[in-house]
Amino acid sequence: MAVEKGSEKWKLKKWFSVYAPEILGGSIISEIPSADESNVIGRMIKVNMSWITNRAENAFTQVGLKITDVNGIAAHTQLKYMEQTYSYLHSLVRRHSTTIHTMERLSDRDKKGIVLKLLVVTHNKATTKKRTSIRKELAAFSKEYASGRSSSDIVKGIVDGSFQKEAAMRIRDICSVSKLELKKIEL
Repeated sequence: MAVEKGSEKWKLKKWFSVYAPEILGGSIISEIPSADESNVIGRMIKVNMSWITNRAENAFTQVGLKITDVNGIAAHTQLKYMEQTYSYLHSLVRRHSTTIHTMERLSDRDKKGIVLKLLVVTHNKATTKKRTSIRKELAAFSKEYASGRSSSDIVKGIVDGSFQKEAAMRIRDICSVSKLELKKIEL
């Protein structure tokens, strides 16, 4: 009886358990097959944040994880980015409101680079002067917030929502804000 060539290769593969980074709890996310450990290192995995945290409010957040090292069949990851899905961001915008997009290049306490992209949605139309002052205030707040914290503390603040609450408190005197959300953070 003839054996297919592809099935022989498949039988030689091992299954590696992929673990979330310690920032996000360190639990098992998934399992991936590979014939060799060296083929696993460097792979990018895109996962829904609610799978990691088991919280429904994180259902619209996607996380990009990169496998950095392998111990036996355990593959450990590092957080590369977190982003909100387009459908969620699109659902926040209503008629007669203004959207303000910001992008800041920051460095944390350890001088690691971070790119932070935020979306602000106002209740009413905002003038150009108000939009400019909101962007300046968010830039100043983001730099202040990131300079005194490590990258893991920044990510924890974003995941639990404390960063967004503090930022919204800083800009509420400028204009009435209905939502301040993280679009993307890249580490």
